[in-house]
Amino acid sequence: MPDDVIELRGLRVSAVVGVLPEERERAQPLELDLDVVVDLSAAGASDDLGDTVDYGALCDLVAEVIRGAQPFLLEWLAERIAARVLAADERIASVELVVRKLRPPVPQDLATSGVRLRRSR
Repeated sequence: MPDDVIELRGLRVSAVVGVLPEERERAQPLELDLDVVVDLSAAGASDDLGDTVDYGALCDLVAEVIRGAQPFLLEWLAERIAARVLAADERIASVELVVRKLRPPVPQDLATSGVRLRRSR
């Protein structure tokens, strides 16, 4: 498996996600970090976008998954995103992602709440 990684940090998408009634009423901001393990040697040699995974397309795909769902749990959403990323390009060996709520609905002063998972072929 390659050690090369495409990193996407701080992708923000608004979505309805959560269990509490106020979370079901309106979209809230989510932030995602995505690490895609893929062999980058061909792109490093050719300087050709066709030899790598297009991170703009990955961002579009992730946003589409998020906006197309209204899940209760971030865990469920993260699983769907990971599955779609792996299915998007057979060159992707694994994906690690973090999905965070930027306004978690708790009374404590909590900056974010989220989940992190890693999935491989």
